[in-house]
Amino acid sequence: MKIAVAVDGSDNALRAAEHAIMLAQYIPESNLEVIYVADYNKAKDERLLAQSPESLALNREQKVSPVEKLASSAGVKIKSTMLKGKPSQEIIKYVKDHSIDQLVIGSRGLNAFQEMVLGSVSHKVVKHANCPVTIVK
Repeated sequence: MKIAVAVDGSDNALRAAEHAIMLAQYIPESNLEVIYVADYNKAKDERLLAQSPESLALNREQKVSPVEKLASSAGVKIKSTMLKGKPSQEIIKYVKDHSIDQLVIGSRGLNAFQEMVLGSVSHKVVKHANCPVTIVK
């Protein structure tokens, strides 16, 4: 079984990763994939603030590293993938292209009005993903 978790460095993403790691521990012969998407709009701002492409890569790596440590301490092997683009679109495309069986994603905690006006990555992913999606609050 292929399990994927989308992370962005937030506390909600870390809780989602903890849930995905637990699933991977209890499902025999499962593979856990960690997906991080660098948002194009934010990437432009990050580049302006970053002194070099290496420091930008290090900043992104720091968002995935806590998940790698959690997985390692739980004895779960992971594959990390970094993508660029609009997070919801890239996650949906990755899940479809890689035949993911279960996706775990954190909730951003928007209220109903904010979600209606702004949308949310988790809402868009649930709507368009072709596999079961678990949203962790």
